[in-house]
Amino acid sequence: MPTDGRIEAAFAHVETLLAVARAAGADMVLLPELFLPGYNRPDLHGTLAQPLDGPWIARLRQMARDSRCGITLGLAERDGAEVYNTAVAIGPDGTILASYRKIQLFGPMERASFRPGDAPPPVFALGKRRLGLLICYDIEFPAHAADLARRGADVILVPTANPEGYEFVADVLVPARAHENALIVAYANYCGSEEGLRFSGRSVIAGPDARVIAGAGALTEAILIVTLPERDDYEPGLLSMQAADLRIPQG
Repeated sequence: MPTDGRIEAAFAHVETLLAVARAAGADMVLLPELFLPGYNRPDLHGTLAQPLDGPWIARLRQMARDSRCGITLGLAERDGAEVYNTAVAIGPDGTILASYRKIQLFGPMERASFRPGDAPPPVFALGKRRLGLLICYDIEFPAHAADLARRGADVILVPTANPEGYEFVADVLVPARAHENALIVAYANYCGSEEGLRFSGRSVIAGPDARVIAGAGALTEAILIVTLPERDDYEPGLLSMQAADLRIPQG
């Protein structure tokens, strides 16, 4: 379920996900957009946003080290007077592998809360794979995924907060981006609602043939743990994706 400003409950939830993922031998957990402090909480974006060297990331880095499993998630990032809708990938050793500030801000709430990013989405290594980062609406623009593919990404991680009414993104556009660029796209969404906004769920991992490797329903809280198919001389990697999100305890 969405975080909705419940920071301690969110961290407890990440701890649970890491334990499950690591027990399965996974290398990376993927969570949704603005997991900290919550997506549809513009009242909290500016007041709670933290820099990448702040306590949220320090705590997540330690959790990754302790579990020996990486974490990719979205958060509100503060950089001086500016606030960004950011995704951060942390490796199993606690190293920050990459960060990315969302370029394609969606709707009036995001445009009021955040400054758009101005740097290209990153490509980074995890084991023998090369991963790219996008956030939600970015994946709907073919040029972003194509640019990552040109720069060597064979997996794109996409934290998202896709609302009801936009199910076509998970059903059509994510598989299309994977097929167009001969890579894998992992798209992690919320289910349930947050401050009146209902999310569409339907988290999905799509392969180069546009087929769904694994997916969740609109209302089902689940974790997808997937052994990614081989590509070229890369060995299979394990990706644990929070699909439609397990319930975060109240409190």
